[in-house]
Amino acid sequence: MSEQAAVSLDAPEVFTDKTTLRRVITASSLGTLFEWYDFYLYGSLAVFFGGKFFPAQSETAQLLASLATFGAGFGVRPLGALVFGHIGDLIGRKYTFLVTMATMGLSTALVGLLPTYDHIGIWATIILVLLRLLQGLALGGEYGGAATYVAEHVPDARRGYYTSYIQTTATLGFFASMAIIGATRWLLGEEGFKNGTGHLIAGWRIPFLLSFILLAVSLYIRVKMQESPLFTKLKKSGAVSKNPLKESFTNPVNLRYVLLALFGATAGQGVVWYTGQFYALTFLQAVLKVHWLPAYLIISVALLFGAPLFLFFGHLSDRVGRKKVMLWGCLLAALTYVPIYMAMRHFVPALLPGQKVVELAAIPAFNLVMLMGLVFLQIVYVTMVYGPIAAFLVELFPTNVRYTSMSLPYHLGNGWFGGFLPLIATALTASGMAKEAFGSGAIYAGLIYPIGIALLTLVVGALFIKETMGHKIDTAIRVDATVQELFDWVAVLAAMAIGFILLLQWNSDFLADVAAHKGIFSAVWNNLWYPLIGAMALWALPVLFFRLEFDRLRALGMVLACQALTGLFSYRLYQAFTSMGGMWKFFAFTFVLGIYTAVLAGGYAFGKGRARMAS
Repeated sequence: MSEQAAVSLDAPEVFTDKTTLRRVITASSLGTLFEWYDFYLYGSLAVFFGGKFFPAQSETAQLLASLATFGAGFGVRPLGALVFGHIGDLIGRKYTFLVTMATMGLSTALVGLLPTYDHIGIWATIILVLLRLLQGLALGGEYGGAATYVAEHVPDARRGYYTSYIQTTATLGFFASMAIIGATRWLLGEEGFKNGTGHLIAGWRIPFLLSFILLAVSLYIRVKMQESPLFTKLKKSGAVSKNPLKESFTNPVNLRYVLLALFGATAGQGVVWYTGQFYALTFLQAVLKVHWLPAYLIISVALLFGAPLFLFFGHLSDRVGRKKVMLWGCLLAALTYVPIYMAMRHFVPALLPGQKVVELAAIPAFNLVMLMGLVFLQIVYVTMVYGPIAAFLVELFPTNVRYTSMSLPYHLGNGWFGGFLPLIATALTASGMAKEAFGSGAIYAGLIYPIGIALLTLVVGALFIKETMGHKIDTAIRVDATVQELFDWVAVLAAMAIGFILLLQWNSDFLADVAAHKGIFSAVWNNLWYPLIGAMALWALPVLFFRLEFDRLRALGMVLACQALTGLFSYRLYQAFTSMGGMWKFFAFTFVLGIYTAVLAGGYAFGKGRARMAS
């Protein structure tokens, strides 16, 4: 990290005795585990909640609405990261995640008291979404605080190992949510779980109401904790940030690392995490029609055996580096997801006439073990990308703005890229475009999204990010006078506008709507999303990274030139593929995308080489 200078805060390194260290890790991990449990209760019941809190439509529409509400909690996580990160860098780590814990616990418990759609109509949907948003805000502040708190207590040489205890909490929280939901469903039966029996409340409410108890335990544990020694030292020296948000996102060097952390680490980590756990569960239940009991059993066993690997890969990152472990996880996931999910389909028996779900008794023991093994393999990838990432993020940013700076890319990567994965993947699988292109293979179309994001992270992380292992975290950022402002929103927004306009005009549906006199507004609204996403991915994102090395006009010009070269190389082949229809349309798109990626990489390397020669 050439632009980041290690500036001592003129105080000796803080060493934490083993007893205190165990107490810090236990208290932080246990509290964070309870928060993840609260947050993932909804995810574990997303398929079930479709018929409880949403208008009666088709099953697919209800599932998508339920998954969208699940994603809403992820959507506000970056806002929670900014709000609570700002507070945490101003007043301290301890008191901030006491507030996040209380917010999460109360909003989760209140879901257990919420009337369903049948009782209060659309208000049930609205209140559920609001409570889900509160959960997202709370989690946005929790993770960064817990990871920072632990990292600021531990020695540099073992930071990957000790912070990986925090990394186990997300998976263990998910496991706990499924275990408690599964036990409740099994004890009360399906009717008791859905609607209650006799004088008993509906069983699905019990796991949420349990949060009242977990909240009391968590607050008791965390009130006894002391403030982070590095933050205490920072406060005594008068070096606490006056405005963490401003210092995090207007400092050109710090902003550069925020962007690189997002696209070169947390985005890929987010999609690998949510594919291996949540999408695997959604795929089993919604696509393969596996009954909830064997689906929960398959995921739970894989999680149980996979959880210790977080510690293994955290420890390994202390030996070989954070970057290598995380990027290998992204690469292996991208290469093997399709065969893994095809194998999952192979080992699930087909539905017999008159059956709605595949029961546990219908799955042979060998098939059940193989399904557990296939999900476990995905959990291995999860542990590779997630085990070292807390250490990586805390090492990337200075103490005075660490909480704010690391929380935003983490929750953008996990909350947006990862959190919306079940919704995006399910929507892709159910889309007419996928069915036309893939036929019976459309059930695997949802994997396009995680594979694409994992490859994006692999490329950006390999080219732009330097290893952080061994970095002394008790440092402050100093911007060298020779470092210039190499990032600006003007270039990125200009590229996105150019791409959006070109793709909108190229879209035949848009032109057809205008020709049919539906109005320009209706035409834009009906055909907005594909051009917008395409402009962000194909124009804005490349310009963002080219802008880190080149001036504005050169960055824009180089990206446009790369697009022109791609069109020149691939136009004829693209036409030949698309004319054959079906899956060849998809191959045509991926072929062109691959050429574009290679041309961009070559253009970037060529431009950077010429710049070095000129200097």
